[in-house]
Amino acid sequence: MRVLIVEDDAGIAGGLAAVLKGAGYAVDHSATVAQAWAALSAEPFDLVLLDLGLPDGDGSQLLQRLRRQPPATAGQVRLPRPDLPVLIMTARDAVHDRIAGLDLGADDYLVKPFDPNELQARMRVALRRSAGRADPVIHIGELEIDPARRTVTRAGQPVALRAKEWAVLLSLWQARGQVLDRTRLEQALYGFDEGLESNALEVHVHHLRRKLGDGLIKTVRGVGYFIPRESAP
Repeated sequence: MRVLIVEDDAGIAGGLAAVLKGAGYAVDHSATVAQAWAALSAEPFDLVLLDLGLPDGDGSQLLQRLRRQPPATAGQVRLPRPDLPVLIMTARDAVHDRIAGLDLGADDYLVKPFDPNELQARMRVALRRSAGRADPVIHIGELEIDPARRTVTRAGQPVALRAKEWAVLLSLWQARGQVLDRTRLEQALYGFDEGLESNALEVHVHHLRRKLGDGLIKTVRGVGYFIPRESAP
């Protein structure tokens, strides 16, 4: 899962990035509205954490522009996605500010300072809603996947996944039924400033198949990987 933090305070952004990377997210940071729009237009993200008071404008302008984007037509990849989950995080705590942010299309509104654990819980809710899922636990055959606890069991037995393996699994599940090519998966795993080994993705998929069974992740040779839609509960 790849997250864009839009925050002009470098200390806050750095602290958030460290927490989220430790939780297995790929994280990028933009300090202005213009930088954020450029990032969203260049790379696919799964969620945006949006401050409102930015040096070149208000974060609400970015949110409005995002929500007014036309959706992609069949066979077209359009960036940024108008339905991209957005969580506002701001010091503005007045009720009318919260109402305005939610009415503009934010998925949630957090007032600073907030607990990082609460933020991650709200992120999981937004991602779950975006995937059209109500149950917080994912069931696929004999697998049980709990994103909140970051646990996986297979036939009742715990399975240990590394951070990147976890990220690959959730990215494929989030897009189940769609083939994700190598580039898209790597974008979900690594931020702009992270190095990437040439065969890293194949290694992660190989480990997931060994741990979770060969039938879960399918390969389209020369294209990418996917989890079939019929795997959905």
